[in-house]
Amino acid sequence: MKARLPDGFSNKGSGSMQNMLKQAQKMQEDMAVLQQELDVREYSASAGGGAVSATVNGKHQVLNLEIKPEVVDPEDVEMLSDLIMAAVNQAIRQAAENSETEISKISGGLNLPGML
Repeated sequence: MKARLPDGFSNKGSGSMQNMLKQAQKMQEDMAVLQQELDVREYSASAGGGAVSATVNGKHQVLNLEIKPEVVDPEDVEMLSDLIMAAVNQAIRQAAENSETEISKISGGLNLPGML
């Protein structure tokens, strides 16, 4: 069984260790630039038909939380909590999925622990 190398890596041609190290260093640099870009991207999601919306950044920090006044019911705080959690969790899922997709473009699908 042969291992598949990510785009830009080759086991043909010179195959020199120096070339592989240069390619790995380039991938690491690309990953660092991408991580900085991903950290500042914003992801928004809503719940309850737009009653609650949340915006998070790529670091999964909540940047904004909007609650429509008509959903604030002192008798049903649990429903409001559920809507807030749903909106925040959906925005965080979007951020995580986007990061995974962008990182796999650079890494060629390799699981590289410690790269990001």
